[in-house]
Amino acid sequence: MLSAILITRNEAHNLEDCLASLQGLVDEIVVVDTHSSDDTVAIAHKFGATVSQPDGWSGFGPQKNRALALATHTWVLSIDADERVTPELAAEINRVIGRTKRDGNHPKAAENHYGAYEIPRQSWYCGKFIQHCGWRPDYVLRLFRKSDAKFSDDLVHERVITSNAIGQLKNHLLHYSYLDFSQVLAKVEAYSSASAQQAFSRGERGSILKGVAHGLWAFIRTYVLRAGFLDGAQGLALSISNAQTSYYKYVKLWAMQQSENKRS
Repeated sequence: MLSAILITRNEAHNLEDCLASLQGLVDEIVVVDTHSSDDTVAIAHKFGATVSQPDGWSGFGPQKNRALALATHTWVLSIDADERVTPELAAEINRVIGRTKRDGNHPKAAENHYGAYEIPRQSWYCGKFIQHCGWRPDYVLRLFRKSDAKFSDDLVHERVITSNAIGQLKNHLLHYSYLDFSQVLAKVEAYSSASAQQAFSRGERGSILKGVAHGLWAFIRTYVLRAGFLDGAQGLALSISNAQTSYYKYVKLWAMQQSENKRS
């Protein structure tokens, strides 16, 4: 009745804890892997997952649509390898999709008529769960009926598209997004590049000045307007990394434009 879908690339350090948190909740696990060179695929098989390794990388949205197409059950839980389902969240998911048993034989009816649910996410940043910075409450649409849902085709910051009524769950999904600063730097590089490529394909323009302006605004928004200063040193570091990601996006976009101009 419930399929879990994931996309992965070299997630051996995360995947076992993620899949372990799904045990007893989901009836199927689907993993679409981008040719990992570590033990990601072996770990997925250990948990009985269906694993697909299509050629190439087409972006987060298209890759998640590939995983969605392979899911066979009515409800789908989309989860990332660095996320964990708590027992409280698992019980709530079972309840709202009608998996809680009234007696030994008959499933209890779902609590309402929502066809999709946003889940509040609690995110970890280099030593603590962040309470501000725009990271909480962080509702993400992750639970939905397969029949009327798909992911946007965005290269990054993809979203679930559905015409179903959307409810909200109460229990948190734990997100171990940044365990250390090496991961922070790697994700600044990856997300700024993907965002620049997406902006370039849409005809947006970049410049050094735009990079500085957007980077400064990202810092002010995160650290001041969203009270990142209340998260201490991690709040300051997170605000700086947000600023870096925004700055590098527009600088990389500008560099793409320069390369295109030289070719033309």
